[in-house]
Amino acid sequence: MIDSQDSLVPEVDETGRVIGPMTRREAHSGSRRLHPVVHLHVFNSHGQLYLQRRPHWKDIQPDKWDTAVGGHVDYGETIPQALRREVSEEIGISDYLPQFVKRYIYDSQREREMVHVYMTTYDGPMRPDSQELSGGRFWDRDEIDQAMGQGILTPNFEEEYTTVLLPFLHA
Repeated sequence: MIDSQDSLVPEVDETGRVIGPMTRREAHSGSRRLHPVVHLHVFNSHGQLYLQRRPHWKDIQPDKWDTAVGGHVDYGETIPQALRREVSEEIGISDYLPQFVKRYIYDSQREREMVHVYMTTYDGPMRPDSQELSGGRFWDRDEIDQAMGQGILTPNFEEEYTTVLLPFLHA
């Protein structure tokens, strides 16, 4: 499966207000036009964090371990709608309670994303979609710490984990 480069995503201003549509291709073209995405960090009751493995065909960070759920907001979709859709598509769950963590702008050489970060605790079965992901599993904190900076995890996950998630959990 390959992401549709012609699907529409919203372009937003620095406050999150939608200013118009653009294609996924435009969002990832190096134009650095700001667009919203959603992330869900899934912990189990043992404190382990679920990470997904990105498939080899992804245009951004293929074959690396990443946030349990991450995806673009479709044009015309609300943030909660996008979160529910992405969680259902990627890990096949619907019976979870998302807790808002933070909104921030992720800035890379290729793109700018307004990231809406959520977390949840979930012990039920997950069904990673083989068309969306190359699998996933729960990681201990020590495993994540050892993988940091080794090219195993996506840079976005590493930054979000250290600057957003860990401070939130220890607040």
